[in-house]
Amino acid sequence: MSLRIRHADGADHAGIAQIILPVIRAGETYALNRDLPEAEALAYWTGADRETFVAEWDGAMLGTYYLRANQAGGGAHVANCGFMTEAAASGRGIARAMCAHALDRARARGFAAMQFNFVVSTNVRAVRLWHSFGFDTVGRLPGAFRHPGLGEVDALVMFRRL
Repeated sequence: MSLRIRHADGADHAGIAQIILPVIRAGETYALNRDLPEAEALAYWTGADRETFVAEWDGAMLGTYYLRANQAGGGAHVANCGFMTEAAASGRGIARAMCAHALDRARARGFAAMQFNFVVSTNVRAVRLWHSFGFDTVGRLPGAFRHPGLGEVDALVMFRRL
């Protein structure tokens, strides 16, 4: 049994949709419209401005992430990523492996740093994971995210040099 992370292609869209749509619909971790149509969700996740990857365990797609420049122009040296995993993959190290892969890929592309712009503070597993990879919480946006069950919660800005 082995984990493989590879570039996504058009043939992966159905599998990516099966991962990202439940996360988007839950509305607990991403500031996206919960009713975002599948085609728009896929366009967001696999857009031309980003590299999209999938994580497979023995051929089963369990996670996906994208890597892109956080900003254009003077901010293009800082990378940004989004990560989502299949609910059944929780606790299996998929997100950890994708983060390690993303950091390596960002370095290979010449990025000097990585920034997560909007980490929902109640997503404690993600916050703990990013901290374990050396990300610092450099900003807190009070009440910036409307969680469907908890109401207004903070969003964090997280950053690390590569």
